[in-house]
Amino acid sequence: MTNWRAVIIGFLVATVVGVLGVAVPGIGQLAAGLFGGFVAGYIAGGGLLRGFWHGLLAGALGGIVAGLAIAFIVGIVGWAGGPLGGALSGIAGIGIFAVVVLVSFVMALESAIAGAIGGVLNANPESSRSQTHTRY
Repeated sequence: MTNWRAVIIGFLVATVVGVLGVAVPGIGQLAAGLFGGFVAGYIAGGGLLRGFWHGLLAGALGGIVAGLAIAFIVGIVGWAGGPLGGALSGIAGIGIFAVVVLVSFVMALESAIAGAIGGVLNANPESSRSQTHTRY
């Protein structure tokens, strides 16, 4: 079963590190996917495959959000440019779509690998939960 809390926290970590990593182009985004995937896998725990799955989901979510943000920006620029700008942004959109798909795959894959490492380091998923919510 998917631990969506782990996925969302991993995605948020990747987003924050990615925003801070803009100062170091390329390396900052690579580190964002690694940190986010590791956190998602570690929080989910349960071993290699469970960590891999949660890291993959956190990275894929990051890729989808980044793609939507880029599409929104290109759409606004095209809208502001009138009919000619709309046509040019439509043409550019095809290339941007290809780049976003590639970036999403890379981000999801690196997050999945880091998530697998995090899942191995926290092989017991119950250890990451607070003991105050346990009923006796």
